Amino acid sequence: MSIQAVLLPLFVQVVLTFVLLAWMAGLNRQAVLRGEVGLRDVALREPGWPVRNLQIRNAFQNQLETPVLFYVLTILAWITRHADVLFVVMAWIYVALRIVHAYVHVTDNYVPRRGAVFLASMIVLALMWAIFIIRILLGLG
Repeated sequence: MSIQAVLLPLFVQVVLTFVLLAWMAGLNRQAVLRGEVGLRDVALREPGWPVRNLQIRNAFQNQLETPVLFYVLTILAWITRHADVLFVVMAWIYVALRIVHAYVHVTDNYVPRRGAVFLASMIVLALMWAIFIIRILLGLG
């Protein structure tokens, strides 16, 4: 697989994270300018953000958690030459599920749906890791 094909899902995941970061920063700035949150409170990390700000923040922070395992796996798969068509397809499925998860998080935030999508993305990621580990340990690929 080409480096572009392998890294494109990772790039999309990174863009998703930055989009959520920019959205969160904009909302937080507006809350401070409207006086809903004081700068002194922000400095102490106790701002009492409005609910919508927290919703977007949580969606952003979630992109900094398990996707780290995806980033590491993608790099390892490329370096060890184990990033094949199956890997790229699974990477796209994982990233698509992360996009859906973020969408649910920032819209109705319905926890059962969000949880189901999160679980599906974790299953895909766990399978990606299992395949990679087995291939490495057995010298396959």
